[in-house]
Amino acid sequence: METPTERPAHRSEACEASVKAVKDALYVLSGKWKLPLILALSNGPLRFKEIERSLGEITPKILSKELKELELNAFVERKVFPTTPVTVLYELTPYSRSLDKVLEELRNWGMQHRQRIMHPAPAVLEA
Repeated sequence: METPTERPAHRSEACEASVKAVKDALYVLSGKWKLPLILALSNGPLRFKEIERSLGEITPKILSKELKELELNAFVERKVFPTTPVTVLYELTPYSRSLDKVLEELRNWGMQHRQRIMHPAPAVLEA
């Protein structure tokens, strides 16, 4: 285990920049639905109702809000086709691929965490 004297010194500018970057990322991806929504669209374009069914518990109002925010941040594109009735598809943009590593690491951590919670290590008894 590292002692405080073994840790590298933090420069306050670098620390502040890191905090700002994390806050920016969380601002864009805030809420419990944005990342699952991106995952739902990762296999290709979907209609609104298809997205709603794939996510389960989301309300239409929240789904609409989340899709608009993801569209504003260039993660999702809304395509309207002049059919009768009008067909609207939502699909990921190439920019959304910038989240691939983040989503993979988050998925891996989530699986590890679930395993830990569901099957906790036995407590070691001290004599």
